[in-house]
Amino acid sequence: MAAAAPGALGALRTVGVRLVAACCARLGPAAWARGTAPRRGYSSEVKTEDELRVRHLEEENRGIVVLGINRAYGKNALSKNLLKMLSKAVDALKSDKKVRTIIIRSEVPGIFCAGADLKERAKMHSSEVGPFVSKIRSVINDIANLPVPTIAAIDGLALGGGLELALACDIRVAASSAKMGLVETKLAIIPGGGGTQRLPRAIGMSLAKELIFSARVLDGQEAKAVGLISHVLEQNQEGDAAYRKALDLAREFLPQVDLVTGLAIEEACYAQTISTKDRLEGLLAFKEKRPPRYKGE
Repeated sequence: MAAAAPGALGALRTVGVRLVAACCARLGPAAWARGTAPRRGYSSEVKTEDELRVRHLEEENRGIVVLGINRAYGKNALSKNLLKMLSKAVDALKSDKKVRTIIIRSEVPGIFCAGADLKERAKMHSSEVGPFVSKIRSVINDIANLPVPTIAAIDGLALGGGLELALACDIRVAASSAKMGLVETKLAIIPGGGGTQRLPRAIGMSLAKELIFSARVLDGQEAKAVGLISHVLEQNQEGDAAYRKALDLAREFLPQVDLVTGLAIEEACYAQTISTKDRLEGLLAFKEKRPPRYKGE
């Protein structure tokens, strides 16, 4: 397809910016072990089943699961196959009672995730694009809804859908050399994986609009300054400074009670509500289809 004329591209980008403004305007109230695994050679011969590596850590790290994205030849972009693998992994993890914390990282030096696989998308029929973007959104939402803490370890480029993937995590840590941004308006589109909603909730409405409208890319220090990430680290020789910090944080989250104990605590707490007047008022209000009038009794 011929490239768009400069004026036409500018008009398309303007439309994209306006769409972002509309989406943001609708935003409601905010509601491997310690060392690095040996690097493997990367080439276009990497099998699709190797594009995502799910690693359940052991010994003192038991309970930590690492999702390692491994599409070097595609800059870890979100392809149909990678989305399928992420979806399968998340489905398995959300019902695994042994999982305490999940880290999402890259196994490709210098890249976290470059967003959607635009080369693959360019080959799609227009009727396929909507469902593909919906699948990205669905998988990212599933990650956001995981019942355990999630940490994004950003040791490299995280653009577009890559940043949206990180935004779905509870905590984000990054190397100072990392680059992050929602750059979709440069492509005459808008963030489609939750970016217009999660970025304002993370850093505030005004600044989120500014970053999306401008398609500006931040480094780790800048991202920390605006509250986009929790920790920024100087990159180390191995290129995994953010992952090492994420692993330290995940270890802090491990001393949780086991499920049996947790359920017993829940049962005991629930029992305290049974004899309250507010519980009976709540049931009565539901029956009478009116707002409840609680008194703290």
